[in-house]
Amino acid sequence: MTDDHTTPAHFSPVRLVPVHLLPGPPELPAHGIATRPWRSTVRGDRADRLTTSVTVSLPPPIADVRFVPLAVDLPLLDRAAEALRTLDRQHGDRLGPLGAVLARTEAVASSRIEDEHADLADYARAVVGSRANGSATLMVAATAAVRRLQDDAASGTITAASVLRAHHDLLRDDPLDGPDAGRWRTVQNWIGGGRTPRRATYVPPPPELVPAAMDDLLAFTARDDLHPVAQAAIAHAQFESIHPFTDGNGRVGRALIGAVFRRRGLTATVTAPVATALVADRARYFAHLERFRSGSVHGFVADLAVAVGIACDEAAMTAMVLDEHAAWAASSTAASAALADAVLTEEHADTLARTNGTTTERLVDDLVRAGRLRPVTTRRRNRAWLVVDVADELDALGTRVATAVHEHAMLRHLHAAPGGRLSEGRAA
Repeated sequence: MTDDHTTPAHFSPVRLVPVHLLPGPPELPAHGIATRPWRSTVRGDRADRLTTSVTVSLPPPIADVRFVPLAVDLPLLDRAAEALRTLDRQHGDRLGPLGAVLARTEAVASSRIEDEHADLADYARAVVGSRANGSATLMVAATAAVRRLQDDAASGTITAASVLRAHHDLLRDDPLDGPDAGRWRTVQNWIGGGRTPRRATYVPPPPELVPAAMDDLLAFTARDDLHPVAQAAIAHAQFESIHPFTDGNGRVGRALIGAVFRRRGLTATVTAPVATALVADRARYFAHLERFRSGSVHGFVADLAVAVGIACDEAAMTAMVLDEHAAWAASSTAASAALADAVLTEEHADTLARTNGTTTERLVDDLVRAGRLRPVTTRRRNRAWLVVDVADELDALGTRVATAVHEHAMLRHLHAAPGGRLSEGRAA
């Protein structure tokens, strides 16, 4: 065993385990509804053309809402918060690049929740602007958005300007939504149902209500009287209910979770890959967001705490694995820096070579021959390489998190009493 600075304390949430899928008394005010005029501007079937109104959801204000976690959940939430502090304290400074590595991991996982798929080689190509699939380009943009929102939150306040900047980072190069990047939507949107909202599964509030709803949400994130994990869960669910953008709501909304953690001081440098845990059980995650509209949130608060704990456990393991890989290149400052992130760009390699009195070709060729780098571009300029050990570990991190989430789900069902009532047990 290694010393306390490198061995993560295993996160073991013990609680009364609810399935939280059955309706119950609301824990927050439920969303209201309103009927608004609607006129379809796209061709559709006769029913779409004859639709003259749409029922929209009206998320209630939460700036001053009172929320008290279940007593049985408080130890779980406290352990999740401490897991974040420990991850940041033990690995934030000792393994500085972990922050960048995990921010990439979080962005990639968040994109996969939206059914955007690309491997790390695609991601590396997109980093240097090489021909890559559209999903990879979005993942690179999502990395910038995640880091932007968290860095801004470190100032002590999450502002509308920082949310809009993050959205701009995410979608500014999108051919369809680029013109709306960094702006609250000015049109009605909906989830599901096709080209019109007639059969939509959810219709967010009308666009004229978005600015005030976001101001209210951001006032909620400025509070310090709530448990930070519960605050992050509620803020994220409310953001998704408002759906303030034409696209990119899920990715910016999940980045908001980390921003709340940063603002509340649970992290300073590290991004815990919480979305990696959420993507492992997408159906449950989406079901929580749906139940939130009826005022049910305890289940999501508890599940987010579990996701945080799992993510921190496995991220700490990743830190140790990457530290072991770094020992291979410890005798060379240039090689060590070149292998610190998942992607090495030619620009960064040039800088390292100049600083350390060598050439880019010698630095890169030595690492390629050693099996530490793998080229992913074929052009002569603006090349990129995948850092093999880091890329392999990021894949392993995703696998470990998914396995832990599935094991947690099995235990949750084993300990759930008949009829979905609460029963005492160990959730993970």
